[in-house]
Amino acid sequence: MRARQDTVEETRLAITEATMRLHERVGPRATTVSAVAEEANVTRLTVYRHFPTDEALVIACSAHWSELHPRPDPAAWARIHDPDARLRMALSETYRWAETAAPMMTMIHRDVDVMPSFVGEYLAADEKHRVAVLAVGFHTRGRAARRLRASLAHALRLSTWQSLCGESGLTGAEATDVMVGAVLAALGLRAASKCP
Repeated sequence: MRARQDTVEETRLAITEATMRLHERVGPRATTVSAVAEEANVTRLTVYRHFPTDEALVIACSAHWSELHPRPDPAAWARIHDPDARLRMALSETYRWAETAAPMMTMIHRDVDVMPSFVGEYLAADEKHRVAVLAVGFHTRGRAARRLRASLAHALRLSTWQSLCGESGLTGAEATDVMVGAVLAALGLRAASKCP
């Protein structure tokens, strides 16, 4: 009985990892059950037996990928009282995470419209939560608060890291310094440079 359970778990993991590889390589839009079955070296029926819906497969794939690539935890940022230091820590950790997360997350953002709706809802809610954690302590209202939220959201996005580090060749520390400066400039403040 235990050997059979191990085989079931191994097959489920093989399908999950096959889906993960395909999502990263070709994106969710181009990932079919047939492709997953071929990648996992199982039949389509086996895929459906383990994951009867696309949603179930996406949930398993997302959970497994997230275990392998844990995103920085905003709860740890919230314990930093100085908003400038909190922002610097958050961006530094986020850009370090982006170095390994970019291939998958680029495809997820590109194809989010064909994924179960909870994926887009989760991404939007997660960004909103991260922005809210980072906005604490800046004491802004009205237009200044909107500028702060917009600049924080922009600084946290994978596309910002790709532009600064991937395309422009900045290091993570330099990108952090640039974006801390940009966020503070949006509020009419100046950042102390951490880069030489």
